[in-house]
Amino acid sequence: MKILKLLNKRIFSIQLFSLIFFTPIFAEQKPIDIWNIEKKNNQAISETNISNENIQSTTQKSIYELQTDKQTDRIKLEKKLSSKEIKIVGLYDPSEYGLSMDMWSNSDGKILKNLFQNINKFSLSEDASDIMHISLLTNAHYPTQNITEQEFMGFKSNWLIKNANLELIEEYLIKNQIFNSHPDLAIYLVDSYLSESNIKKSCEIFSKNKEPIQDEYLSKFNLYCLINYGKNEEAQLILDLKKELGFEDNYYENKINYLFGYLDEADTKISINSILDFHLAHRTNPEFFYEPTKDTPKIIWKYLSASNLLYKIQDLEITDVEKISTIEKAVNDKNYSEEELFEFYKKFQFNINQFLNAKEVYKTLSSIEGRALLYQRSLLTVEPKIKLEFIKILKDLFISDDIGDAFDLELKKFLSEIDIEDVPSNFTTFYNNNLNKKKTPDKRIKYNSKILHQSKLINYFNGDYAKSKIEEDLDKFLKKIKKDKKYILSKKDIIFLEALKSDGVEISKKYDSLYEIKQSEMPADIQTMIDNNEIGAALLRLIEVIGPDKIENIDEDTVYFIINTLNQLNVDLIRNKLLLKVLPLKV
Repeated sequence: MKILKLLNKRIFSIQLFSLIFFTPIFAEQKPIDIWNIEKKNNQAISETNISNENIQSTTQKSIYELQTDKQTDRIKLEKKLSSKEIKIVGLYDPSEYGLSMDMWSNSDGKILKNLFQNINKFSLSEDASDIMHISLLTNAHYPTQNITEQEFMGFKSNWLIKNANLELIEEYLIKNQIFNSHPDLAIYLVDSYLSESNIKKSCEIFSKNKEPIQDEYLSKFNLYCLINYGKNEEAQLILDLKKELGFEDNYYENKINYLFGYLDEADTKISINSILDFHLAHRTNPEFFYEPTKDTPKIIWKYLSASNLLYKIQDLEITDVEKISTIEKAVNDKNYSEEELFEFYKKFQFNINQFLNAKEVYKTLSSIEGRALLYQRSLLTVEPKIKLEFIKILKDLFISDDIGDAFDLELKKFLSEIDIEDVPSNFTTFYNNNLNKKKTPDKRIKYNSKILHQSKLINYFNGDYAKSKIEEDLDKFLKKIKKDKKYILSKKDIIFLEALKSDGVEISKKYDSLYEIKQSEMPADIQTMIDNNEIGAALLRLIEVIGPDKIENIDEDTVYFIINTLNQLNVDLIRNKLLLKVLPLKV
């Protein structure tokens, strides 16, 4: 057995195993002397986090006693971990946003689950995402009614994965040390970095984990990282000890043994069961080649693209329909260059009659040939109206084959060449939806001293007004309004005034007659959440209401109860940000 060779036939005690099996992997890059151990280091730290601390043997035990002690020690460790209750997981201090540690405590889990499920159906707007970000990542106690800690944490993990912000996920995992309680999130992180062919970044994650990693996949990943950093002895020791405990993975072991140098060549078998398996096949085969299909997982496509392992579409024949179709799907999934696909479409040959009658001819061709004909016809067309007709048909053809995103960037290029004034009315929606120009950020606020919510008083929400000053200037403005019989307070004016009142800005009762609030304007379920101090649930409810919409595009009645909710919850930072989008006129 390799471990006996590594130990030079000496038998290690349980302290030796614990120290090698449970320490940080990349703390230093100095060589490790496995024969020196400080007796004070008798506490296990982590199987997957190997450090370079000096170790030495202190007792003599047989390998079988070692394994028995190891199993007992692991059971004790797992019990300790399972009994360790982490009640607060997040990134932000609740006081930063006017929230509290108990923001979820009074919430009913059944309602939360329903809200999370509804929200998950949307591609949230920036405004909704900002509120979600703050709600889920603020340090707070877990809800306990009709929902488990694992379920609630799962919703957080799912949102983080859907949001796909790797830096945020890494910060969240490391700060809260939840690699074991939510291995799916950790796996998503290391797999994402590896799919970008960034092995260094994937492996660095393990050096920042302080808990014993329990997940088998993460354990294998980290063992590979040890080898990648030249720590073969430590990696071999761990692998042998794992095998003594029953670990068996022939595919993985074959690749690892090749990397150890025990095999002259590795098995050429390629597994796509995981990105780690696939990467090991690539790493251990100098002649590696893999031809993806439509069923190949997206993460494998991404790895192939990042590692420059995809075949060139220009090398294909136009008759190779299956491979072209596979490339089209990859382009749709953003795993292959859209530019290369459309360059390939130019290889198809058509006669003059086919070009002249393209609107009908494409229907008689295969899907790929039809798209190539319409694309070439669009390139040859100068007249905006005719060009729009062809690219609209082409886009619909892509959509009908469920690869609508494959014609995305090229479509924008076509549309950007057409002036909005030349777009016929029946193509306006198509033009605007697909061009999707990023609006130039609002340069400045245009103040209107005749309209309350567009006056300079709104600078209060920027923090530019002292309370005494806003009360004085507001009184002057309302006095003018009361004298002006033609001025009627708009919904936005009322939103402005109610926000000031909620902040304790005093408004004279003589102005009470200027407007009246209808109780029905606040949804009953949201008001109940507010009354019951269900802060987290109320915020989720607002996220559900906003959904994919920008706050400035939502009707005023809905904006009113959104702001009213935030007023009652005293979440001023979120509220002020929304108000400064809704109230002022920007130019």
